[in-house]
Amino acid sequence: QGYEGLVEGGDNIKQANWLSVSNIIQLGGTVIGSARCKAFTTRAGRLRAARNLVEHGITNLCVIGGDGSLTGADIFRSEWAGLLEELVRDGQISEEVARQNCRLNIVGLVGSIDNDFCGTDMTIGTDSALHRIMEVIDAITTTAQSHQRTFVLEVMGRHCGYLALVSGLASGADWLFIPESPPEDGWEDLMCERLGE
Repeated sequence: QGYEGLVEGGDNIKQANWLSVSNIIQLGGTVIGSARCKAFTTRAGRLRAARNLVEHGITNLCVIGGDGSLTGADIFRSEWAGLLEELVRDGQISEEVARQNCRLNIVGLVGSIDNDFCGTDMTIGTDSALHRIMEVIDAITTTAQSHQRTFVLEVMGRHCGYLALVSGLASGADWLFIPESPPEDGWEDLMCERLGE
């Protein structure tokens, strides 16, 4: 569950093995879970996370996420030495354990279905999201044709219209809204005229 699992510890931290990752490639979402973690935004939460990592002998993190996750990773990395000092001072770990875990290595991977990060061809999650969208479009297109209906499909993307744009192009959509290009006044009449054609 992301940082939530790191802060809570316990069964949230476990070794991945062959069985835990078998037969998941076709699944959407993530089997490791995802959660927003308010506690990790505080030093006390990061201190608990550091304690849990040290307890498991983990000094390497692979953080997959967006702006919040990667910013959190950078803060955690910069505070690491101070967090260990505090754990030693509070008697939660020995100086020897702190020495053994003195370096925290972090690799950050952009995980965002929006594909809105400069410097990468495609962010983690974009491709599988597009495949899911196209599967849905293929299914509803035949229904729309058999019933002579128009369907409206909304895809995710918050402030980024990449998924809408690419899936609209791939499916031959008649009308498309994306946040980067808000519709001009009178768009309703233009859309009705287009659909009428």
